[in-house]
Amino acid sequence: MIHVYRQIEKGFEWLTSIAIRILGNSITFIFALVLVIFWLTNKLFFEQDQNDKIGDIIQGITFLSLFIIQKSFMRFSALLHVKVNELVASHEPASNAVIGMASKTDHEIMELLDGYSQLAEKKKDEEGAGTDPKPV
Repeated sequence: MIHVYRQIEKGFEWLTSIAIRILGNSITFIFALVLVIFWLTNKLFFEQDQNDKIGDIIQGITFLSLFIIQKSFMRFSALLHVKVNELVASHEPASNAVIGMASKTDHEIMELLDGYSQLAEKKKDEEGAGTDPKPV
């Protein structure tokens, strides 16, 4: 049962990674912009009453904002990953297990998080006992 769940989880992560790349693509935004312009210049749009027109305009802007936000988040996330990877790679005692975290599954990330939580508790206990913590 756990094996089936992990296979479904990997499939879902693969699907979401494709969706993220598609939604953050500039060509997708241009396509969405053309679609919104087409709708706003369509004969059906002009036959609507004023409230429906305003609603459609707001909906079009919201729709386009999705692509802009996704693109900016992808850029921010990539820059953050590069900076963290550089810091980890340049620090001698740091664990290289966290380099390339973006390609790991949720299960692997949770395992690493549990390990670091245990390490933090151990460090906290050492500090509370009055001993100097040892570098990782």
